[in-house]
Amino acid sequence: MPTTKPRTTARSSDDAVKAKTGKVWADWFKILDNAGAKTLTHQEIWKYLKEKQKVGPWWSQMVAVEYERARGLRDMHQKCTGEYSASGSRTMAVPTAELYNAWIDENVRKKWLGTARLEISTKTENKSLRAAWDGNKSRVSVNFYSKGPDKTQVAVDHMKLADSKECERMKAYWTAALDRLQTVLKV
Repeated sequence: MPTTKPRTTARSSDDAVKAKTGKVWADWFKILDNAGAKTLTHQEIWKYLKEKQKVGPWWSQMVAVEYERARGLRDMHQKCTGEYSASGSRTMAVPTAELYNAWIDENVRKKWLGTARLEISTKTENKSLRAAWDGNKSRVSVNFYSKGPDKTQVAVDHMKLADSKECERMKAYWTAALDRLQTVLKV
């Protein structure tokens, strides 16, 4: 089975942003600079774009995040709270209960996660689980989404990471772990 590489998030092209918002990135950055956005919170930038510039909610979020990154106000993988997180997902041809069980059954989990220290703190059957990672140095949230009787998406969010470099490392880690899980489940 080929190994899946972590997806890298690239900024939308000028053509794409212009098609959806009427302006290219440089135009938006100039507008936001003139509005004093360097001193605003993420929520204030989003609100300004949505209410004053009449940008839709999703594109207001995209423009705000890219502006913050371009101006050194936010790193890759950094949330507006300042926290760093890495995420990954995979859709597998297995029922939700089987995929969920591969996470909560410690014997099955060891087959694909090895000796990683994942301590489950809360769980909702076939829906989600929350866990401490490596002695509570960080947190992991896992959600399961049924895509039919024999198809399920698992989404992993690894939170409270130290920095962008650790995010890249954990993104690669979870990509490889999900590859191993897929092999264990033989899907």
